[in-house]
Amino acid sequence: MTVNYDELTNIHSELGECSICPRNCRVNRLAGELGYCKTGAGFYISSICIHKGEEPVICGTQGICNIFFSHCNLQCIYCQNYQISCNKNPVNQVLSLDEVINQIILILKTGINSVGFVTPSHVAPQVKEIIFAIKKKGYKPVFVWNSNGYDKPETLRCFETLIDIYLPDFKYVDAEISRQFSDAKDYPQVALKAIKEMYFQKGSKLFLDDNGMAQRGLIIRHLVLPGKAEASIKLLKIIAEEISTKVTISLMSQYYPAKNVKNHPVLGRQLLKEEYMQVTKAMYKIGFTNGWIQDYQSYSNYRPDFEKEHPF
Repeated sequence: MTVNYDELTNIHSELGECSICPRNCRVNRLAGELGYCKTGAGFYISSICIHKGEEPVICGTQGICNIFFSHCNLQCIYCQNYQISCNKNPVNQVLSLDEVINQIILILKTGINSVGFVTPSHVAPQVKEIIFAIKKKGYKPVFVWNSNGYDKPETLRCFETLIDIYLPDFKYVDAEISRQFSDAKDYPQVALKAIKEMYFQKGSKLFLDDNGMAQRGLIIRHLVLPGKAEASIKLLKIIAEEISTKVTISLMSQYYPAKNVKNHPVLGRQLLKEEYMQVTKAMYKIGFTNGWIQDYQSYSNYRPDFEKEHPF
């Protein structure tokens, strides 16, 4: 899709020699050059919608206004959002800042008071623009950074006063697994450093309002993969040793083999209940007490279709 770069809003200069994520591509996205994420300098957004599938303290009964960015700085072969996250797929729409803000405000006017940035690691400058524009309109929602964990601490430091809740994935602590499954051998150390920065900014306490809705804090997500229960337990031990057992953990069982891994020798099957229970028991044994586990059948509920106007 062609973008008129002369008409872009005040996108930050970081995109001129892009190193906002750990890929450090150094391309000039302002001039139309594309790096690993194949994303330009505009607002490459696949969907702005109400999403009720997040953690209870994030979405409540009304849901959250989630902004799903196109493409990603990881290429997880099992991604449930593969329709929009695969960098080989064309971008369906590039919005103007006004279009983005107008869609968000329509949702905020329904009474929803939280805005989530989903897969924002490769578009951090654009996220800043959106936050500034929403605040300029007089709205003060809770802003949620919902990333894959493949973030740079230097980039995250710019969001200390802008983001209220960090909601990162922590996928792997094994370099070979992360290379095979997400094309990022350095993911374990990069994600750990990033989440340590989030922890430094927000601490371990998750602050809730009188209605039980999260206002500030850190929630670490981990998706248990089939055949990788021991790897998940190792990851939980790393969090306990390197960060804290007091952080909030969202341990997810919602894995299902998406289109691209139907025939994969490891990922081509459903997560077994015994595998998930093994990790759940270990989580409590290690000492984590804050957070959530999912109903084992949750894999049947989280199957978005981004070809629809309302993906969920």
